[in-house]
Amino acid sequence: MRGDGDGWVVSDNGAHYWGRHGAAGLLLRAPRADGTAVVLLQHRAPWSHQGGTWGLPGGARDSHETVEEAAVREAHEEAGLAAAQVTVRISVVTAEVGSSGRDTHWTYTTVIADAPTPLDTVPNRESSELRWVAEDEVTDLPLHPGFAASWPRLREVAATIPVFR
Repeated sequence: MRGDGDGWVVSDNGAHYWGRHGAAGLLLRAPRADGTAVVLLQHRAPWSHQGGTWGLPGGARDSHETVEEAAVREAHEEAGLAAAQVTVRISVVTAEVGSSGRDTHWTYTTVIADAPTPLDTVPNRESSELRWVAEDEVTDLPLHPGFAASWPRLREVAATIPVFR
């Protein structure tokens, strides 16, 4: 059953979306020494979909996983983060596609979580780089289009969550 989510979903307009059961990513926040927040971003490998852009560790959700489980698993696979290192706060559906003709319903859910400090990371082959970025500097990077579209909302939601407890 593991890995049964890998594959493309095609919408009515022909657009392709990765993850047969949807996809999920982890927006991991941590405090710097001065108390300001940084978030973990992934510089996507050139060969990947939207390669060369910055986004969140994430990927296809398997049929048996919750969105939170999928996001934390992907963060482990792509950044070497252990589930015990993060505290999940909230999940936000940041993209949704329906298709009447193909019985397709696809979502991308961003799981917002906290870490006590900017954790050490270990990139896998899907990452050119992993970097902790100040929230105010996220939009200075060339962002994955989906992440760029959802960042303002995600930042607003994250601001309502008690900080790093």
